[in-house]
Amino acid sequence: MSAEAADREAATSSRPCTPPQTSWFEFVLEEALLEQHLQKPSPDPPPVQLIVQFLEQASKPSVNEQNQVQPPPDNKRNRILKLLALKVAAHLKWDLDVLEKSLSVPVLNMLLNELLCISKVPPGTKHVDVDLSSLPPTTAMAILLYNRWAIRTIVQSSFPVKQVKPGPPQLNVMNHIQQEKELTENILKVLKEQAADSILVLEGALKLNKDLYVHTIRTLDLLAMEPGMVNGETESSTAGLKISAEEIQCQVCYDLGAIYFQQGSTNAAVHEKAKEKFFKTKELIAKNGSSSLHFTIDEERLAGYCQACEVLTSSSDDASQQATPYSKIHSCMKSGKYQDLVKIFLEDNLTLSLPEQFRQSVLRELFQKAQQGNDALDEVCFKVCVCNTVCDVLQGRIIDIQFCQLFLKPSKEKIDFLLEVCSGSINLENASEELKRRMAAFLKNLCLGMEDLQFVFMISSHDLFIKLLKDDERKLLIDQMRKRSPRINLCTKPVTSFYDIPASASVNIGQLEHQLILSVDPWRIRQILIELHGMTSERQFWTISNKWEVPTVYGSVILGIKDSLTRDLVYILMAKGLHCCAIKDFVHAKQLFAACLELVTEFSPKLRQVMLNEMLLLDIYTHEAGAGASGERPPSDLISRVRGYLEMRVPDIPLRQVIAEECVAFLLNWCENEYLTMQVPLPLVQTNPYVKLGQLLAATCKELPGPKESRRTAKDLWEVVVQICSVSNQHKRGNDGRVSLIKHRESTLGIMYSFISSWEYFFSPLQEPLVLTTILSLFVKLHNVREDIVNDIAAEHISIWPSSIPNLQSVDFEAVAITVKELVSYALTINANNHFWLIIQADIYFATNQYSAALHYYLQAGAVCSDFFNKMVPPDVYTDQVIKRMIKCCSLLNCHTQVAILCQFLREVDYKTAFKALQEQNSHDAMDSYYEYIWDVTILEYLTYLHHKRGETDKRQIAIKAIGQTELNASNPEEVLQLAAQRRKKKFLQAMAKLYF
Repeated sequence: MSAEAADREAATSSRPCTPPQTSWFEFVLEEALLEQHLQKPSPDPPPVQLIVQFLEQASKPSVNEQNQVQPPPDNKRNRILKLLALKVAAHLKWDLDVLEKSLSVPVLNMLLNELLCISKVPPGTKHVDVDLSSLPPTTAMAILLYNRWAIRTIVQSSFPVKQVKPGPPQLNVMNHIQQEKELTENILKVLKEQAADSILVLEGALKLNKDLYVHTIRTLDLLAMEPGMVNGETESSTAGLKISAEEIQCQVCYDLGAIYFQQGSTNAAVHEKAKEKFFKTKELIAKNGSSSLHFTIDEERLAGYCQACEVLTSSSDDASQQATPYSKIHSCMKSGKYQDLVKIFLEDNLTLSLPEQFRQSVLRELFQKAQQGNDALDEVCFKVCVCNTVCDVLQGRIIDIQFCQLFLKPSKEKIDFLLEVCSGSINLENASEELKRRMAAFLKNLCLGMEDLQFVFMISSHDLFIKLLKDDERKLLIDQMRKRSPRINLCTKPVTSFYDIPASASVNIGQLEHQLILSVDPWRIRQILIELHGMTSERQFWTISNKWEVPTVYGSVILGIKDSLTRDLVYILMAKGLHCCAIKDFVHAKQLFAACLELVTEFSPKLRQVMLNEMLLLDIYTHEAGAGASGERPPSDLISRVRGYLEMRVPDIPLRQVIAEECVAFLLNWCENEYLTMQVPLPLVQTNPYVKLGQLLAATCKELPGPKESRRTAKDLWEVVVQICSVSNQHKRGNDGRVSLIKHRESTLGIMYSFISSWEYFFSPLQEPLVLTTILSLFVKLHNVREDIVNDIAAEHISIWPSSIPNLQSVDFEAVAITVKELVSYALTINANNHFWLIIQADIYFATNQYSAALHYYLQAGAVCSDFFNKMVPPDVYTDQVIKRMIKCCSLLNCHTQVAILCQFLREVDYKTAFKALQEQNSHDAMDSYYEYIWDVTILEYLTYLHHKRGETDKRQIAIKAIGQTELNASNPEEVLQLAAQRRKKKFLQAMAKLYF
């Protein structure tokens, strides 16, 4: 034996008896641990990164005594590492999909080269020159794996790669990435040079009609043994994992199809080969099934390849073009039959089989050809664009900008074609109301966007338009279009003055008034009013609609404007802006308010401040409906403006109370408690009851989180709310002679209904849990104070409120109960997972004898704070009072076994109630199926005695089985008994939740 051969044989032993040095002994230990992991009954796949670690360690260069870098030595340590990497890949059954997804090209190249080496493939031999049929099965399979990977890597490299956003620059990381990139490019260059040989190898593999074998962990171990111990097993046809001939052909056909398809971009004839391979793959999958031990094929991707090949290889024969719309469109694009192309798109508007992206890609290709000088394609581009736009309209998508650009200059021919497409794209007899509504809105908006009335009448007189729009809608639209004046393009000709717009005397007053009512465009409103005032000066046009309302405090100022045109314009702009604000159309409201502000700035400082106040309120609404809904804090500028409003001292400015209320609610919502308690002007507190209420709330909330809960501010807030809820026929006055905080009415229930309505308006923007909790606890405490109360309601921070009321008879507790219900319902819309609020809701249902609903909310409160009972419910949630109420609910629902189980939840088990419940024979729950949830041995012993006394043998056996569980043994440590109880609590509460949720 030569020295080289001896060295190679010595290296195959992977388990020496005594490790010569610690450095590679650690790797032998790693091998043992890996084998132990892989030999488990159901091992998890080892991380593919182990391959990277093993190969990186094996490929580390060495340094000799002269400090010169040498290639990695071929020693036992490195061979063990390479063998470990091969074993991990063998455990993954050499699945290239898994390996390619997790390993880089250089690492996978190194791994497969090691597989070739250990499979006895002579180095330097061209695979194309090797006869696969004459090789051992594992050797042939190693060559197939390598060449399949080579082909797949070439195909993968042709796909675009999304660039990863670089992180902070690190020199060592950048050097490593650059080295790996250069190494990958070098490997790809070699693989592409050898691509022809790899294709020939795989074509030759298709001629093999025999099963092959791939190395497993066992065969790799056999190769690592001494030659005398192998007995030729690795060279036989039974060693390794068997891969059937059909599986091999299926995967090889798929990989060859992919490389042929990729090469077809430069050689169209190769698409025929790709088509043949993909359809062969499809046949083999249909024959043998898609499941395989060795590989998986993405059938959706395969179907896409097959469809693309059908299109790319279709002939000009009519028969061959009937396969799919894709092949028809491809043929039309190649042959220049563009009218047929338009016909295909029009037909597809009914079936909607072509994806949006495909339609857009065809249109882009047509535009590119048109831009290259083919003017005849302009009409085709327009027609295809119209088909795509109508398709988008029917599917509820946004209209593309290209359609708007092409329709800037409409013509009779364009309108005729558009109407033809619309008519051919919807079947009115079978179409849904949603499709009809979308098409009607499209045609209506098309009319509104046109300036030439001739084209408007072409659309409005069409049969489709008449069928889709109701008579009133159609008549109104036609009148608008016929009588309106030419549109002014504000983008190219800005209006600098309100009186520069010429009036049109040809429009009658009634039609203009109708347009004035409908319009929300401030420039259009000005134009209409100018025309109306040019026709008559006797009418007040702000009165033509009873929907136009402005607050009384503003009305007197606006109606005092001397110029009638300006008066009408200011009134209507403000009324329309307030209406848009009320319906949450904040965009149009802002436009209307901005135009009104611009107008009044010229002549009235008082109205200018009024508009600034209204725009502040609008900005508050806009933030709360937008960014504020997701928890984003308002900008500091908005907070400053809110504070500025509250501190404003401008005399004789008409103020709406709602603005102050919304400002206070806004500050409460965003925890500006310091400002509300310390800096709000005293006159505002004295004149606005909601500002006073907000100040007291902020002061109470501010002191709640502290170590000592202050009762002074809480007492002030309590007295105010008690005053609201009290009966009084006279207005109480303070020392300063002012009317007290809330004006009382003769009907106390009327007071509270009014208060609830105002409360909902005032606090509806609030989402701050602490404020809502404070309000809730106050009213809950007020509800509990009454003398005839039987069932108290629990709430957080309830101890801070006074426990008595001097004049108890004056409080309308019916109205208080209504307020509590309204408040907790509103709070749960803000946060449905607040367990304290859920307990309050449950207590309300319990107090009103709705026991099933009460149990629902008690269980929900426990579920939300314990991850659906997977954790222990906090004791401050399931207090003894809550458990006793759950027991009473179950008892009144005749669920007596549930009662007995819940008795265990109390700090001291209530045996009397539990035994009494178990004696009931008319139980509506699952009875003995609940015994597995009982952990108290005394209750189980009583059950055994009870069933024995009744002669219920089966149920007695269930109870005996439950009591006989070892974890309930009284001799067990306390921790074991508690764990057993906790596990049964969890299962019981989850079962109850499924029953009542």
